Amino acid sequence: MSPELRSAAAFGIAALVTFAATPLMIRVAVRTAFFDAPTGYKEHARPTPYLGGAAIMAGILVAVLLFGGAADGHGVIVACGLAIWLAGTLDDRVGLPVSARISLESAIAVLLWSTGHGWDVFHSAAADLLLTVLWVVGVANAFNMMDNMDGAAASMGVVCAVGAGVLALMSGAAALAAPCFALAGACAAFLPRNLATPSRIFMGDGGSLLIGLLVATLMMGVVAPGYLGPSGVIVAALLVGLVILDTTLVVVSRSRGGRPVLSGGRDHITHRLARRLGPPRNVALALAGAQVVLCALTIGVAQAGIGWVVLAGGAGVMLGGVLIWELERSPWFGEAPPERRAAGAPPLGAPQEVAVMLAPER
Repeated sequence: MSPELRSAAAFGIAALVTFAATPLMIRVAVRTAFFDAPTGYKEHARPTPYLGGAAIMAGILVAVLLFGGAADGHGVIVACGLAIWLAGTLDDRVGLPVSARISLESAIAVLLWSTGHGWDVFHSAAADLLLTVLWVVGVANAFNMMDNMDGAAASMGVVCAVGAGVLALMSGAAALAAPCFALAGACAAFLPRNLATPSRIFMGDGGSLLIGLLVATLMMGVVAPGYLGPSGVIVAALLVGLVILDTTLVVVSRSRGGRPVLSGGRDHITHRLARRLGPPRNVALALAGAQVVLCALTIGVAQAGIGWVVLAGGAGVMLGGVLIWELERSPWFGEAPPERRAAGAPPLGAPQEVAVMLAPER
């Protein structure tokens, strides 16, 4: 079977399994009282079942096992995915210290690097290891932070994974294309029930950390063989550009406002877009469309050569800085439209207590 057919089949199988498993996970969550309660800054109106991450994991696992992921030497990636999914699900259930999560993510990054699945872009093993740890921990938690509105993390997972899969087919890393498309298929199949009104299930940390870890790991494998040195890091960063932009925006916004960076809040790019675009479906579609354009441009410059990659990286940093400046300063994104303010939508960056009183979130 050609790499293209394997990729298409992996997408389809993962999507079918996840779509079929999602109602089952809803029933399991209801029977075990495994809910996300609408407290603090979360805006959903009623307790919503967790365990969407389990349905996503099931789809990925079946597709990768059927299409030779483990046989191609990717068993370590699958094992790491299972580990982060279990840890994230436990965090959803009982809550884990941030230090414990970061420690596990760092250990997984070290394991990936030591088994040849990490970055190899410098002439220094220590530098490559450090970059691998920072990349894996950073991207995993960026997707975790992106899971702040229905459809956001899953839609980003679909587009970023497809972008990585297409680049894998084009750059000689075809063995990684099927896992990439399996991840995309699982995320796509989760969206219909997550974007229902009201949402029927959340992926939780078990899903968002899983998606982030797999995206980070697959990106390293896809770009490392075909691109020289740090240019591969630029390509990978652009392929997850909007997720990185959201995390950077939140860090800047909370630092400027004197709020803890790791606290929850309504200052993500999703919340700012929702003030103008309305329902989560519109926001997810807008974000996915923008990331599709970014991935297409990235693949184009990646094929054009290192010079274009470096130029695109510099342009991306400049554009990101301008967008953060505008999102922070522009009144167009800072306040809800008049009709939404009349309905009680809080101003951007409102303290949690105010946000809860005016409009409970998620």
